[in-house]
Amino acid sequence: MGNNVLVHNCVYQEQIMQAAQIMAGYSLGGADLLRRAMGKKDMKKMALEREKFVKGAFDLHKVPAKKASEVFDVMEKFAEYGFNRSHSAAYSVVAYQTGYLKANYPAEYMAAVLTNNMGDIKKVTFFIEEARKQGVDVLGPDVNESLLKFNVNQEGKIRFGMAAVKGAGELAVETMVEEREKAGPYADIFDFAKRVNLRTVNKKTFESLAQAGAFDDFGKHRRLYLDAPAGDQPLIEKAMRLGQQHAAAKESSQHSLFGASAFGAVAAPLPKMHEMEPWTKTEQLRREKEVVGFYLSGHPLDSYKLELDAYCTCGLEQVEKHKNKEINVAGLITNVAFKTTKMGQSFATFTLEDYETSISPALFRDDYTRFAPLINPRNYANEQVPPMFVRLKQELRRGTQDQWDLRILNMQPLSEVAEKLSKGVRVRLDLRTVTSPMLDRLEAAIAAAPGRKRLEIQFAEPHEHLAVDMFSRKFQIEPKAFIEKMQEMEMDACQLI
Repeated sequence: MGNNVLVHNCVYQEQIMQAAQIMAGYSLGGADLLRRAMGKKDMKKMALEREKFVKGAFDLHKVPAKKASEVFDVMEKFAEYGFNRSHSAAYSVVAYQTGYLKANYPAEYMAAVLTNNMGDIKKVTFFIEEARKQGVDVLGPDVNESLLKFNVNQEGKIRFGMAAVKGAGELAVETMVEEREKAGPYADIFDFAKRVNLRTVNKKTFESLAQAGAFDDFGKHRRLYLDAPAGDQPLIEKAMRLGQQHAAAKESSQHSLFGASAFGAVAAPLPKMHEMEPWTKTEQLRREKEVVGFYLSGHPLDSYKLELDAYCTCGLEQVEKHKNKEINVAGLITNVAFKTTKMGQSFATFTLEDYETSISPALFRDDYTRFAPLINPRNYANEQVPPMFVRLKQELRRGTQDQWDLRILNMQPLSEVAEKLSKGVRVRLDLRTVTSPMLDRLEAAIAAAPGRKRLEIQFAEPHEHLAVDMFSRKFQIEPKAFIEKMQEMEMDACQLI
């Protein structure tokens, strides 16, 4: 009776209440108390209700105590996940509405979801990736397009909300957006500094926006805003000084007999802009993460895609599937901590993270001696440990049957892997598209990257499923330099071997 009636036919909590009323003589109020006790898993009240239910079922219908208790068990199990009718109806409407919006207005829907989760970096990261999987681009913050929260621009792409940039400040963002909507887009950093209220938009705001890329559309790379050659000033300081002079002159003109026209006639000249090499991609991403909380415009591992494809066994999310096996993985080293055991022995913990997930190994004894210098941030410029290529094994902890430890077997900077492990490069050429200009570009790439590694050419005819491998006896190359040159020439059908 319990399985046939309750499990297969009950949909709403109200039906649990009806079952109690009909079978055990509960009043409507008493049945609601039963439903509430079941939903909250209140074991003390449930024990009392069970006695009441079993007695009522026997008194009313002569149902044996064992059978009545079985029915009560089924009701109890259903109550753990059952909904009441009004909630079910409301949720179905919301589910339909969100499904419709996600299918027909994906950018606007995901912008709303991101805004709703602005305070949680992990959720923002997750939903940005979810938006990209749906084909919706999520762009960084921009002073000429972004709003306080996430929004959709005219091209149907999501713009990062400037209020989510650490150090920007909601009030500062509101004043920036208000001025832009009133007088139009900002022309450059100097126009921006002259038009915003510098008492609200302070130096910290300028620096945070610059690191996040909010000034990128002004045509200058990010380092210019924050660094300067010896004896010069960063653009932010020059712009803020010009803005302060502009504000002072404007205020002075308002009290002048000549009015605003006199102010316009003595506009200060724009400061000179210096030149500097831009930050490396890794440095730019590091600073971006400082103010955004995650990598937005790329990932430090992007530069090593060839190495990841050629030499890594799997991503970190699949390490659990390779227990008791030696595997190769790669990732970024973060959260490094050097500690001492109660016995006075040094050890280190750290996090290794890639695109999808992270793991937390530890270094003890000989492993600590070998690898601790490699993960110590103080041994690198900007105290930034470079991406690492790691050979590890997940093995059972001594004396246990179900506790697993991650053992680091070897570790080296990912930037050195191609040179140490690569035998060379294989270039795949489609016979149907091979032309003399293409071969000329190939030869130019070879000449630009002389080295000591093997060059293989694979001529393929995909329709016939044919491929012929050949290697050059005449030329040897340096793998990474050769591949970079090939990519410059838009010939990127290369792989490390």
